[in-house]
Amino acid sequence: MLDLNTQQTPAGATVLAKGEIDLESAPELLQKLTPMMKSGAAVRVDLSGVSYMDSTGVAVLVQALKLGQKKGAGFTLVSPSERVQAVLSLARLDQVFEIEAGG
Repeated sequence: MLDLNTQQTPAGATVLAKGEIDLESAPELLQKLTPMMKSGAAVRVDLSGVSYMDSTGVAVLVQALKLGQKKGAGFTLVSPSERVQAVLSLARLDQVFEIEAGG
């Protein structure tokens, strides 16, 4: 199960994700991120509360990043949990995404 909350700030929006990002929940994350990225706003995704992420979740993050790049929007991953960081590192995406250590 995935719980998503959004906090608006003057600099953009932060999406707080808690739970698992997998085949079942990834479309929900994509649905949340797509309009934000299309608007060109800066988006930060706090992954500190994500206990599990599979390749579907990775694909959603990559899709959001690409959409943001087209619109000139910033896209930052914040505080990925140890398990999420391992997935990103394995796919060498830790060198593609902007990743902040603290939220």
